[in-house]
Amino acid sequence: MTVDTEFARESMEYDVVIVGAGPAGLSAAIRLKQLDADLSVVVLEKGSEVGAHILSGAVLDPCGLDALIPDWRERGAPVTTEVTDDNFYILGAAGQVRVPNWPMPPLMTNHGNYIVSMGNVCRWMA
Repeated sequence: MTVDTEFARESMEYDVVIVGAGPAGLSAAIRLKQLDADLSVVVLEKGSEVGAHILSGAVLDPCGLDALIPDWRERGAPVTTEVTDDNFYILGAAGQVRVPNWPMPPLMTNHGNYIVSMGNVCRWMA
């Protein structure tokens, strides 16, 4: 028995192929199109929709959005809940003990950042 292994494959040509529609992949695609609008860019996502595989809760420092999309606030980005308070606790079998904020490294201070659903942010970026 002979099996015909020749068949036509559909193909499409792109200048850039980005795998993954997470924050990094979408940012890369947006920046490439900003640099050259004529560049053909495709983003491949394995999920059923953009944001389907993104862990949802996050604290977002908006400096990246400010640099990439300076008018993100006017464009309706789902970035609206500003961090108002930071609390740190040591958890144990007996309960919790609050740690004061002053010994925490600056990275742990979230004032000026936003609490977001990264799935929603990625869907908006797409």
